[in-house]
Amino acid sequence: EQRLAVHSAMLARKRMLREVFFEFHRLFHSLDREYFTGEGKRIEMGSGVAPMRTSYPDVLATDIVASPHLDMVLDGQSMNLPDSSVRALFGQNCFHHFSDPTRFFQELERTVSPGGGVILLEPYFGPFASFLFKRLFHTEGFDKTFPDWETPVAGPMNGANQALSYLVFFRDRERFTREFPKLEIVEHRLLGNYPKYLLSGGLNFRQLLPDALVGAVTVLEWLLLPFRRVFALHHVIVIRRVA
Repeated sequence: EQRLAVHSAMLARKRMLREVFFEFHRLFHSLDREYFTGEGKRIEMGSGVAPMRTSYPDVLATDIVASPHLDMVLDGQSMNLPDSSVRALFGQNCFHHFSDPTRFFQELERTVSPGGGVILLEPYFGPFASFLFKRLFHTEGFDKTFPDWETPVAGPMNGANQALSYLVFFRDRERFTREFPKLEIVEHRLLGNYPKYLLSGGLNFRQLLPDALVGAVTVLEWLLLPFRRVFALHHVIVIRRVA
């Protein structure tokens, strides 16, 4: 609760960071409309201080730790949801906290309706991201050479491997496809709003530019789009439940 209060206060002071989160929300919504046809609820996992519900009120806000602002508590590795009851699951920087991703994929196959799916926003594994994330968060590792998917954890926000999306969906994609044939990767997208994210300082660091320059930074992002493979900090993976 204390961490949530500190992050909420930080977000309230940073228009630039709020814009980053709104861009994430809009992307989640558009990808859902583009790729999913299933029926059921739309649910965000690990909603944090900027839940998708603020942009799209129909999206349920959930997290593994109870909080007054949530619609429900939800553990992605053991979901208290009926079979085939979910159209879309959204996860912003939460997948790499799953100690056993296999259980999460099994739950996807059970709870997501045919034609529905999950959209995961995760740390990217390009040159700049690999350099930065190894040094940025002391409670989370970034190990692209880790031998398996399961990661020992010391709590909901500690011991994670930020390179997990690389291990599962890129290095070991053949294993993922073989073990979970009902789940198909239909989109992979690099995000270009890394200048705003960096200059805002995120939820943990000091902002480097005034909010009045948000428009100028947005123009800079457009000019830097061709260099996303080198400098992107986040990427999105869209996984659909086979109908």
